Amino acid sequence: MNAWTILCDFDGTISVDDVTDVLLERFSRPGWQALEEEWRSGKLSSRLCMQGQIALLDVSKEELDEQIDELRIDSAFPAFVRAAHRAGHALSIVSDGLDYAIRRILARHDLGNLPIHANHLIQTGPRSWRLESPFADKSCRVDSGTCKCVCAQKAQATRRHVMLVGDGASDFCAAEHVDFVFAKYRLNEHCRAKDIHHVSIVGFADAIDLLPALTDDREQPTISNDFNTETFPNA
Repeated sequence: MNAWTILCDFDGTISVDDVTDVLLERFSRPGWQALEEEWRSGKLSSRLCMQGQIALLDVSKEELDEQIDELRIDSAFPAFVRAAHRAGHALSIVSDGLDYAIRRILARHDLGNLPIHANHLIQTGPRSWRLESPFADKSCRVDSGTCKCVCAQKAQATRRHVMLVGDGASDFCAAEHVDFVFAKYRLNEHCRAKDIHHVSIVGFADAIDLLPALTDDREQPTISNDFNTETFPNA
């Protein structure tokens, strides 16, 4: 059996909504949209953008928890985790989002023990917060709060094949440093444009059906669904 390491994005991939955006839209003082525009135009890195945005939050811990508890995940994700673990794969969350929110959401689904690489949210006052980025890296070409490329390289150092599951721009660079990608939305378009080995998924129900191909011992096992057809690299 061929064991893989699966690196899974959170916001928009596991969660239905982008958690940080939801919190900013409800609790931020004015200015977070301007920081977002500076990031989109390339004037500000994603790490500095998020640090500035989190500093604008005006919310108590109780209000924050209440909002987080309303956020939903892909209903098939818990089953995907169980299937991956049964097959011998390791699974970690790699996110440029907020560790506190991710842990709280996953705990509701009995997934609180999953390894998480994400930005660290710290309360500094009754209604104030700041962001630290323990998984940032000086070599990161886009200065992300969590450098997913470094996460992928460390996973590959264990001599496992590495797969990324993601949906957007924060996953673009990492997709070029893994062995295979399960791609949603903008990440699917990026993988097509860059000729990156991938398969398109709508959600984790699709991903569960595709997992057995990871441990297929045939030469160049193939997988297909209604959205795309690709070939895994030799395991």
